[in-house]
Amino acid sequence: MTVDDVVEPRPQAGEVLVRSRAAGICGSEVEGYLGRMSNRVPPLVMGHEFAGTVIEVGDGVDHSWVGKPVAVNPIVGCGSCAYCSRGDRNLCPDRFLVGVAVPGGFATVVAVAERCLVELPAGMDMRLGALVEPLANGVHALRSVAPDGVNNAVVIGAGTIGLACMQAALLHGSGSVDVVELHAARRDHARRLGAHRTYASGSEVKPGVDLVIDAVGSSATRLLAVQLLSPAGTAVFIGLHEDETALPWHRIVRGNHTIKGVFGYSDLDFRQALDWLGSGRAGIGTMRDVVPLEDGPAAFATLAKGPVDDIKVFLGA
Repeated sequence: MTVDDVVEPRPQAGEVLVRSRAAGICGSEVEGYLGRMSNRVPPLVMGHEFAGTVIEVGDGVDHSWVGKPVAVNPIVGCGSCAYCSRGDRNLCPDRFLVGVAVPGGFATVVAVAERCLVELPAGMDMRLGALVEPLANGVHALRSVAPDGVNNAVVIGAGTIGLACMQAALLHGSGSVDVVELHAARRDHARRLGAHRTYASGSEVKPGVDLVIDAVGSSATRLLAVQLLSPAGTAVFIGLHEDETALPWHRIVRGNHTIKGVFGYSDLDFRQALDWLGSGRAGIGTMRDVVPLEDGPAAFATLAKGPVDDIKVFLGA
């Protein structure tokens, strides 16, 4: 990974330029850095969890955006299909992601489509704005399977996405929400954010769970999710660590289990996440200061070695 000087983008019709103020490093980007995420092909400016200020608009864009603080929804749908029309851009067959298919938020200035902008409340911390995207994933995971909550839920993994799913389960009204996480500091963080119980190993959890969310995505955690389910329970797979996983399908069929994959979020999910963060109902607790872009390579090298105590590292100009 390098830090380079490049020509700043120009806004095309329907686009704006956003000065990126805080861009969170996602676990999927660390996987890309390690060469384990095939959709991230170098050379690429990553960064899909970011917030900033609109500094310029292209043709056809409302000039009132200039100067506004915004969170960027990085999922860019075609804007005209049935999925986009109802706000489900994550299902658009022609969707692409800012920071994957086009340059993203690990830059001074980013060109994004106007329809990807969501205005932040005045005075909102840009780091919270950058957290809207990961939290929206958790909102979507719960809204997809348990909009009214469940009696008991277990989240596997207490990284940013796991904590987002945990908080979404709590805010959707689930009775108890527990977390399985190997890293001690992250277990402590999950408890501070509302987890009822935390476990260092899945073997400590009693089976019979209504909803298990795997926010890791390894073969071991997907198998654990199935093993913990109650009859007719649901396992949600949101983690992307590995691609192919063998599962005990006789057990799944005979247990009347539901296995659901979730990706991204609807426009409604994104706005719900912003509302929760803006109102203080969700978050990650104490946030680390934004790290200068020039320190980004060192930050990635550190994260590539394994989980750190900081839940989220933010880069910014």
